[in-house]
Amino acid sequence: MADCRNQTAITEFFLLGFGDLPDLQILLFLMFLVIYMATVVGNTLIVVLVVADQHLHSPMYFFLGNLSCVETCYTSAIMPRMLASLLTGDKTISVSGCIIQLYFFGSLAATECCLLAVMSYDRYLAICKPLHYSTLMNIRFSFQLAACSWLNGFLPITNFVLFLSQLIFCGPNEIDHLYCDPLPLIELSCSDTHQVILADFILACVFTLPPFLLTLTSYMCIIATILRIPSTTGRQKAFSTCSSCYSSSRKLMLK
Repeated sequence: MADCRNQTAITEFFLLGFGDLPDLQILLFLMFLVIYMATVVGNTLIVVLVVADQHLHSPMYFFLGNLSCVETCYTSAIMPRMLASLLTGDKTISVSGCIIQLYFFGSLAATECCLLAVMSYDRYLAICKPLHYSTLMNIRFSFQLAACSWLNGFLPITNFVLFLSQLIFCGPNEIDHLYCDPLPLIELSCSDTHQVILADFILACVFTLPPFLLTLTSYMCIIATILRIPSTTGRQKAFSTCSSCYSSSRKLMLK
């Protein structure tokens, strides 16, 4: 909790970012601009190809398209503001703008975790239960899993942001970060932050631990199944299928 002696509520924060490297601002701007444009163009191309190509209308590519969409939005929640700061030198961001950025960044990060878990489960069914894959992972179930991933990402963060928006910030107002990260932001509040910290901890445990455990369990089962395959060629094909999310994106980029 910040010092409460100054009770005048502040209206903006300063994102220090790379403030200690003033001579490299333009170079950093160009570097991050290239990275951002490559990320957006690459992921947008994947989404367009998945939608346009009938051969790619399968659960694996559907989830890959969702992941690419999340990645595009995920980087867009942070990079434009950071690029503007590097170009103009204006490091200020309003309190409401900071909370909105945190909301979208946190929601999309949580959605990405859920989608990665869903994709690992999809590969588990494809490798460990190949005869039942088309029945278990049908189009309807794929849409349901994707929708649950998006909801599971946005709804919990909504509750956390509601708690966060009740805090009063009265200085200091400098965030030593590139974007509005939850913990540095909470530390600047001169309100009682115990409930917000508790809510952050509970949400992190309830909504990120299960996807992690599902991903870990899925790949453990996949590895165990692959190791039981007698032929080397069969194991190689199975491992290739297991890493299909990465290899598929490369294939799409080469088309």
